[in-house]
Amino acid sequence: MAHRNFIKSDFILDEASNQYQIEFRKGNIGEGSNLIVEKLSDDGSYETIQAQIKRHNDSIFICWSEPFNGRLIFEE
Repeated sequence: MAHRNFIKSDFILDEASNQYQIEFRKGNIGEGSNLIVEKLSDDGSYETIQAQIKRHNDSIFICWSEPFNGRLIFEE
């Protein structure tokens, strides 16, 4: 499985939903439904979280209440 790392500063605040979101292009991660979001813990380990995932046109948005460091795992 492939992954894309991201950092807190990659998130932007969506004023309408009052949630932070990060955008990925479908062309970069594929269109599969097997997306896993993991949050980086202070001890360096990853924990799987159930983040809201929205799809719009050619983009996939990961939404959360606050920005965090983590990674998106997907099938290539």
